[in-house]
Amino acid sequence: MSSSNSSDDKVAREARWQELMRAAQDGDDAAYSRLLSELLPALRRMVRYRWRNYEGAEDIVQDILMSLHSVRHTYDPGRPFMPWLVTISSRRIADAARRASSRSAYETTVETMPETFAGDDAKNEQDTSDDQEAIRVALSGLPEGQRQVIELMKIQGLSLQEASAHTGKSVASLKVTVHRAIKAMRQALERKT
Repeated sequence: MSSSNSSDDKVAREARWQELMRAAQDGDDAAYSRLLSELLPALRRMVRYRWRNYEGAEDIVQDILMSLHSVRHTYDPGRPFMPWLVTISSRRIADAARRASSRSAYETTVETMPETFAGDDAKNEQDTSDDQEAIRVALSGLPEGQRQVIELMKIQGLSLQEASAHTGKSVASLKVTVHRAIKAMRQALERKT
């Protein structure tokens, strides 16, 4: 295949994808479905080229498709489609790299998993129940603001940003609140023992 044919194919593909995205933004589900079907092989090639780890590549492709779906309204039909798509893809690949790097920083490989305690020393159901009750009491002893932040972030699992949006407090303020709340709960639990 000559380079002019390849170049012509890319220009035709760009125009087709722009038109399909325009139609999808106007509510044409068939055009959106066709666009996603055409994008899938290109996204897989792009991710595999940049990611090099075939095991996680499909997860990244799915992340890209979900991002594309959630931000499709941001595409400007008067602008080229591919740079917009490549930007989304690059960000999802970078996110995956950060997650992998973060996980590997805390992971270790061991041949045999160590036991945390001997059989007779294991906590029974009553000990576990007593621990949970002590934590509930320590939590209920916190001021309302601290208790709310602990419930949101440590029990419900919200991120700092999500908790910030929920409470209206800044991320920095939430960090201080969590630190103080945990310190207060730790002191309350130590007084119990």
